[in-house]
Amino acid sequence: MPPEIPSLLEPATFASGVPHDLFKKLRDEAPVHWNPGRPSRERAVGVVEPEQRGFWVLTRHADVVAVSKDSDLFSSSRGTAINADMRPEDLSMFQQQMIHMDPPRHTQLRASINDFFKPRTIQKLDARTRELTREILDAVVARGECDFVLDVAAELPLLVLAELLGVPREDRRLLFDWTNRMMGLDDPDYGNPYDAQAALMELFQYAAQMANERKENPRDDLMSVLVHARSDGRELDYMEINMMFFLMVIAGNETTRNALSGGLRALCDFPDQRQRLLDDSSLIKPAVEEIVRWHSPVMQFRRTATRDTEIAGQPIAENDKVVIYYGSANRDERVFERADEFDVGRSPNPHVGFGIGNHFCLGANLARSEMRIMLEEILKRIPDFELAGPVEQLHSNFIHGIKRMPIRFSPA
Repeated sequence: MPPEIPSLLEPATFASGVPHDLFKKLRDEAPVHWNPGRPSRERAVGVVEPEQRGFWVLTRHADVVAVSKDSDLFSSSRGTAINADMRPEDLSMFQQQMIHMDPPRHTQLRASINDFFKPRTIQKLDARTRELTREILDAVVARGECDFVLDVAAELPLLVLAELLGVPREDRRLLFDWTNRMMGLDDPDYGNPYDAQAALMELFQYAAQMANERKENPRDDLMSVLVHARSDGRELDYMEINMMFFLMVIAGNETTRNALSGGLRALCDFPDQRQRLLDDSSLIKPAVEEIVRWHSPVMQFRRTATRDTEIAGQPIAENDKVVIYYGSANRDERVFERADEFDVGRSPNPHVGFGIGNHFCLGANLARSEMRIMLEEILKRIPDFELAGPVEQLHSNFIHGIKRMPIRFSPA
């Protein structure tokens, strides 16, 4: 690898945020770029990370879309959708999670819970989501300042997710803690490999206890749907339920929290766009889409070639890893005019921030609803918000996360 192209395997490459200048260089000069791997290493005493194979980096919108839509040629289940190469015992466990499956298994499992996330179902939650949003803002508006991530952005998806899953409200911070310890594996603020393993086991124990309760006494919640769902003519086993619960906890909390935080940061950085929203509330829906394009909370996912092929003229061998970078695709000048400008009225906006194809985000409607309602209430209650200190980024090559973001505003 030329010295001017740092490794995208290393979280340090993302320490200051998404390296958009690097991605622009790759889009222009090497849209299908080879990133070398890394030898096996000891992450902590007794915790050995296996060798990490090199991978192809896709940075253009057209290539990300084409690979995402072709699950026959580019598999999510052959090695999982996570770039990291795993130990065999971990690999078999993660392959029980829907996001790491291909059709028809993926299609069957997704269909078993799809009704819970359809637009008409989410619309019924809007009133409750607004009630929770106002409650969250009530707790901060008189102070004139807060940490937006911890006090606001993290709270709404946690409260909504807890109610959907059937998790008691007082346990929602467990979900937050497990997510941070697992997804913040490379961030010294959140933990280390031991913490990540412990968090996963704690989550599994909690999920298994909930599943046992719902088998005996089903309720009107997502955990009850999971334990009584059928795939391939049978109910899900405990590992499948655990892995689905794990996916819901991560996807239903981490991504929306970071999209909300990234969106508010963008409105601080582009006050003219905030003023547009204050002047015209009809722009809030397109603003949500622009926030997802601009911030792209999930930076990348992997696919694995099932046979020899090529992408944009570059030969790809069977079993090569192909990693699709959503944040880069969402800044592709070939698709987006003024791609490096934040525009709340952008139309059209064919971003891939929720993914595309079979693995389009199941919770996209819920995330859109939460973001729309939170933006509406913030603009009513604390319209003059501004940054009040440094924004701290999550140390990760996977999640575009914000750990802390102090803001101030006129007390209401």
